Amino acid sequence: MPHVLQRISVVVPTIGRPSLDALLDALAGAPGPRPAALILVDDRPAGEPLRPDRPGLPPVRVVRTGGGGPARARNLGWRTAGTEWIAFLDDDVVPDPDWYLQLAADLADLPSDVAGSQGRVRVPLPEDRRPTDWERGTAGLATSSWITADLAYRRAALAAVGGFDERFPRAFREDSDLALRVMDTGGRLVRGERRITHPVRPAGRWISLRVQAGNADDVLMRRLHGRNWRERADAALGRRPQHLTVTAAALTAVGLAAARRPRGAGMAAALWLTGTAEFAWARIRTGPRTLDETVTMALTSAAIPALASWHFLRGLVRHRRVPPWRGLPDVVLFDRDGTLVHDFPYNGDPDWIRPVDGARQALDRLRAHGVRIGVVSNQSGVARGLITAEQVAACNARLAEVLGPFDTVQVCPHGPDDGCTCRKPAPGMVKAACAELDVDPARCVVIGDIGADVDAAVAAGAVGLIVPTPVTRRAEVEAAERRAATLQQAVDDVLAGTW
Repeated sequence: MPHVLQRISVVVPTIGRPSLDALLDALAGAPGPRPAALILVDDRPAGEPLRPDRPGLPPVRVVRTGGGGPARARNLGWRTAGTEWIAFLDDDVVPDPDWYLQLAADLADLPSDVAGSQGRVRVPLPEDRRPTDWERGTAGLATSSWITADLAYRRAALAAVGGFDERFPRAFREDSDLALRVMDTGGRLVRGERRITHPVRPAGRWISLRVQAGNADDVLMRRLHGRNWRERADAALGRRPQHLTVTAAALTAVGLAAARRPRGAGMAAALWLTGTAEFAWARIRTGPRTLDETVTMALTSAAIPALASWHFLRGLVRHRRVPPWRGLPDVVLFDRDGTLVHDFPYNGDPDWIRPVDGARQALDRLRAHGVRIGVVSNQSGVARGLITAEQVAACNARLAEVLGPFDTVQVCPHGPDDGCTCRKPAPGMVKAACAELDVDPARCVVIGDIGADVDAAVAAGAVGLIVPTPVTRRAEVEAAERRAATLQQAVDDVLAGTW
């Protein structure tokens, strides 16, 4: 099904783990046609660029986040891709040899209300002994719902909900959150027949302590999706109630001992010891019962209840008020004169295209996050006979030279009395830019320096943001719902998801 595969990009976020080699080898060696693109998202803060030099891979593009976590990396990946479907793979999985063909079969002819398709995961465990605590935890991926170890989404479904919520800082719950938001829009998620192998990657002795940070993410899930989020996401509660009880017993024992009430302190300490012993034995009896595993389970079982409770309470404090995630817009459109460059009225000379301070850096930050950018510019000087269309084009070419490429450039050459639908504050240019890029105007932000820019955005169904200059009228600033003091601040607001 080559025609189906050409509508798919494969996105792999990575921190450069050695397991990436096995994934790339599997993708390079698979038979049959290839997807449109393989996008590797390097989420390391620094380091040598990835060089996936393997014959047989789909066309490869490597992009970098500079760090930020898996949610941000996946967002950059799907925003970079231009295909209908985005197939996410983790960098520590190995697809079956027929994965490409099965992926195409899974996605072919799906009804339009199907927003995503999950692959099937196998986790190989030792055959000669019982699995360790870490191995049992990894094995749970085989029955988990909507994990992005292998999950394909329609790009439109991702754009509609703003992609992954980057407030989830680790590879935990961010995939369940996305699935619930997609289903809230009416999109269905289905299971396909393609398969991957998820080996148990090496982990340190104290890995069970580090993963307790996920308790704070559970609080965020509850704030975003309500009390029944676990049922909807098929996520078990686990032992948090017991952990809270055991931790309370420990604190009570310490408090009573400090108050010189030994009997009460002893009873509380006994409750703590009983709960800790039960927890440790539950982990030890299902494992290999080697000396090293037994000692590790005993030590970590004493620490986990308090650590889990701490992260849970930290989440309660941190996530007291959580607005819905909007994500980054699909496109940001800028007014040209007075916003990106200094305003020289009716300018037809490319040499007078002079960027405002920080304009290139602001645009590059949007590009680095995978946000497309464009220009919407009134040029009534053409209608007035003061400049020509060719001069406007030359100035816009110079604009791209000094500020980098734009994904769309829309120009209105008409005068105020021509009655066109493109001249701002009319919405024509904003709508045309969104149509050209196949973007819902609701996922578009327009940044300009006068009220007409904001009004054009609102009329098109987009979001307007004003950056005043000395020529901006006070009434225009006061009328704007969203405003920023500088272009850099406006971009900060966009990247923070507060647009």
